[in-house]
Amino acid sequence: MTIKFFTDTGMEVPAVTTAQMIEVDRVAIEETGPNLFQMMENAGRNLALQAIACLDERWQQANIVVLAGRGGNGGGGICAARHLANRGAKVTLCLSSPLEHLKDVPKWQQHIFQATPGDEIAIAELLASDDPVDLILDALIGYSLRSAPRGDALALIQWANATDAPVLSLDTPSGVDSTTGATPGEFIQADWTMTLALPKTGLLPAKTGELLLADIGIPAGAYAWESLKLNYRSPFGDRYRISLTGREA
Repeated sequence: MTIKFFTDTGMEVPAVTTAQMIEVDRVAIEETGPNLFQMMENAGRNLALQAIACLDERWQQANIVVLAGRGGNGGGGICAARHLANRGAKVTLCLSSPLEHLKDVPKWQQHIFQATPGDEIAIAELLASDDPVDLILDALIGYSLRSAPRGDALALIQWANATDAPVLSLDTPSGVDSTTGATPGEFIQADWTMTLALPKTGLLPAKTGELLLADIGIPAGAYAWESLKLNYRSPFGDRYRISLTGREA
């Protein structure tokens, strides 16, 4: 199935495969900027703002659980947890990997989070808890999915799906292939998905819930790079997050 994506103003936005998005990230980091820290910060701040929008006036009283993986997707989730905690939200962070297994930038995000009023919880404690949850932020896997989720990531996906809490996924619901939309195993059943920079070809409407697109600061010159040559025109106008609709081509 081929999906085309349109903004709420009717503008078509080009979609990319996982390989193309990896190249967009590489070009930005190695050639044009912004660097990984900047993009992760932009992603996390947008995710925090979207979480507030999803909760509306309840956001400061709500119990928010952030599930974060070891890579860039997890780093964006940890960054969002920090922004929410800085604003007085009740945030609990749960990492799917031990701290020593986190990549450098997510590890730095976790270091900063420790200075906030937010809490961090071990997986076993979260799975055993019966505390109410009002919103789950899914930042476990993102576009790095290679096979069916397993181990602690799988346990957290199963926990999230078993709760009654709505789920906001970052970039792509964990367990969904961002190129094809295939689900080789269990996957997050998202109510919203906030994808980054450009929509991914595998963001099928049946898998994403309400779909949004967030600006992480990548300039048009990165998309026009020789290895990409994407027909890109910024869809954001005066906004940093916009709604997208996917339609079968």
